[in-house]
Amino acid sequence: MVLQRVFRAVILGPPGSGKGTVSGRISKTFGLKHISSGDLLRRHIEAKTELGLLLKSCIDLGQLVPDDVMSRLILSDLRATGQSSWLLDGFPRTVSQAESLDDNYSVDKVINLNVPFQTIKQRLTSRWTHLPSGRIYNTDFNPPQVPGFDDVTGEALVQRDDDKPETVTQRLKSYETQTQPVLEYYRSKGVLETFTGTETNKIWPHIEEFLHRRLSYVNQKVA
Repeated sequence: MVLQRVFRAVILGPPGSGKGTVSGRISKTFGLKHISSGDLLRRHIEAKTELGLLLKSCIDLGQLVPDDVMSRLILSDLRATGQSSWLLDGFPRTVSQAESLDDNYSVDKVINLNVPFQTIKQRLTSRWTHLPSGRIYNTDFNPPQVPGFDDVTGEALVQRDDDKPETVTQRLKSYETQTQPVLEYYRSKGVLETFTGTETNKIWPHIEEFLHRRLSYVNQKVA
């Protein structure tokens, strides 16, 4: 589908809900530029920019990155995209960040992935990683050929701290506390669309159909 006007969206969902996979499919299918706050953070930290040094100091101290710093980071990148259509992933995470985004850009739709926490816990705690390459295995649906070892190198797999059961539980609680007000904020503005399910491949067709309808309507209005 060729967009006849700029379309800007946000995707929300707890860690492990499939945001990365869905974002990639939206970007490929509809031509929206996928902007990931996590990728931006890593790039600035690796490049040791002024913002990157500030971000690293927060992370090293175990502190949350302040809202104004995150907003500066994201808005700077969005300005660099010019008049592009985009999908923003990982931002905003607080109402303050959402308000900052709204002050600068009009968000057409917010896609919320509502995946049961129990499903996410099972998904994440079954995940094992080959750290040097970043290859990820899941003991439930994508196990390594030899349990505990990477298929390519034969090196040992590890379970990242983020994927350990107690950490996953804490991350999900934090997400719920932090993000629920953001969902309410966008719901009150009439732009929130929630998609519920336990499998990305079953949720995706509903998102795809919705966006086709929405973008066809947008294009008709422009035409």
